[in-house]
Amino acid sequence: MNSILLIIQREYLSRVRKKSFLIMTLLTPFLMAGIVVVPTYLAMNSTEERNIAILDESNLLPVLEATDEITHFHYVEGNIETEKEHLNSEVFYALVHIPPSESLEELKDKITIYSDKQVSLSVRGQIENLIENKVEKIKLAEAGIDTQTLKDANIRFELNTIILGAEGEEARGNAEASLGIGFVSGFLIYIFIFMYGAMVMRGVIEEKTNRIVEVIISSVKPFQLMMGKIVGVALVGLTQFVLWMLLTLVLTTVAEGFVLSSPEMMANTFQGAPMEKGIMMNQVSTAFGGISLGQLTFAFFFYFLGGYLLYSSLFAAVGSAVDQEADTQQFMLPITIPLVLSFIMMQFIIDNPDGSLAYWFSMIPLTSPIIMMVRIPFGVPTGELLLSMGILVTGFIFTTWIAAKIYRTGILMYGKKVSYKELWKWLTYKG
Repeated sequence: MNSILLIIQREYLSRVRKKSFLIMTLLTPFLMAGIVVVPTYLAMNSTEERNIAILDESNLLPVLEATDEITHFHYVEGNIETEKEHLNSEVFYALVHIPPSESLEELKDKITIYSDKQVSLSVRGQIENLIENKVEKIKLAEAGIDTQTLKDANIRFELNTIILGAEGEEARGNAEASLGIGFVSGFLIYIFIFMYGAMVMRGVIEEKTNRIVEVIISSVKPFQLMMGKIVGVALVGLTQFVLWMLLTLVLTTVAEGFVLSSPEMMANTFQGAPMEKGIMMNQVSTAFGGISLGQLTFAFFFYFLGGYLLYSSLFAAVGSAVDQEADTQQFMLPITIPLVLSFIMMQFIIDNPDGSLAYWFSMIPLTSPIIMMVRIPFGVPTGELLLSMGILVTGFIFTTWIAAKIYRTGILMYGKKVSYKELWKWLTYKG
């Protein structure tokens, strides 16, 4: 036991003391925020003006008016060939040609946008919406239907979702919040398993290549070395994740204080509808009303650790069986398929979290860490949750047993290309 603790301590300290660990731990929240905020900010503050020519030879549509400040429509007269030449001289971003037609129905698939490069989806969508709205108004007027009357008749309903507890208590439900939390939780576990599992595998290969393992094996058993490395990296991952959570909380608090202290910033942020802090917190509380944050947090850490321990033992076995990282590909495919399949299945599970597909995928140890985290925000019976956790622990014990058999033989084997047949011999070897 002391040997395992020493290996855990060595693995943990050797990683957290690296400058790269500190730098990435501090920069990751800023990088993630930048990935979300910067493109949004640039898109919202884009000042590139677009001049779009419109050649209407049908005379059936009213004048189109742009819905933003950077798009400008210019009606032109002439023939289509002459106006196409203006595109080459960079006078216009695009040319919308409305050909001669006897009725609006004929124009349905005849209007064309010409440009010297691919037209953006936002521009195309804006023009399509403007034309559709104009045609709708014309058709309503021809039918003698007042536009305002139609708007008044188009009433949008928002249903309130109430979740009833076992003892009759009521909680406000929010499917959007459950969807978002489930997807983010599953995605994070997917990323963390790959990231820290690969860290274990690279560590094993590095020690094997440098022959360091030969010295270590003389003092400890292969199984102790493998478990010490796996648990040590797990603690590194937990440390990094907790620091990320704290940094994210600090950044959120600072940003919230900055926005709330500036009336102008607050007005811009909420589009002219300033909110009191209490109202904002009440809305957040309502959104999470039907979700047990305590259960969610516990389940996240359990499935993160369980999934990591299960997969990292397999990653360690692969690392021990090869001499260099390039040789791992043939063995990594069967291991990563369940992870990738879980990620793909997330979108279907979110749509039907209580279906048989969701149930069975949340019970299989190789897929449950991701799939169960997608289901939990929607509500999972305690019995199913405990069963899934128990099977995951059993799966970890089984994969660790398999990995240990491969590890004890492969860690001291050099210069030999290992095949699946060879791995099977290692698994069935008695001694």
